[in-house]
Amino acid sequence: MKQLIETIVKPLVDIPGDVRVVMDEHDNRVVYKLSVNPTDMGKVIGKQGRVAKAIRTIVYSAAGNHHNKKVFIDIID
Repeated sequence: MKQLIETIVKPLVDIPGDVRVVMDEHDNRVVYKLSVNPTDMGKVIGKQGRVAKAIRTIVYSAAGNHHNKKVFIDIID
């Protein structure tokens, strides 16, 4: 899942080397924390959060029953 998020986000940003995804796993959920260069934050979020919502939709549908846990994506600034 981490690689999927990186594959989606890196082409969107100007500085792909600053894209970081950290997985934080708890009992009943998995949280992926996405961080990018501050100058690229707007590109990852998009107008009215549309790009962020699309990224979340793709990852949630791909996660499906992969973890048997709830999957969340946090975009860290």
